[in-house]
Amino acid sequence: MTVKVTVKLFAAYQEAYGVPEIILEVAPGTTVQALGDRVRQPYPELRWLAPLTRYGVNYEFADPTQPLQNGDELVLIPPVSGG
Repeated sequence: MTVKVTVKLFAAYQEAYGVPEIILEVAPGTTVQALGDRVRQPYPELRWLAPLTRYGVNYEFADPTQPLQNGDELVLIPPVSGG
């Protein structure tokens, strides 16, 4: 059995993937941090964001150690700059 999670991508994440969201299947018990790492893995230019990214699950900030559930929506929130 797998857990299906929708991952919303913003800023550098969306630029790397070229889409605003992806749907991934993971093993039960996969944590927010583990899925974030999986999202960054194919794009070396995103790896520096690992310690700076905040996470949200189902419209609430989430602890990186939180396990994901089937149907969750994970948001990767990179640091934002502006002026």
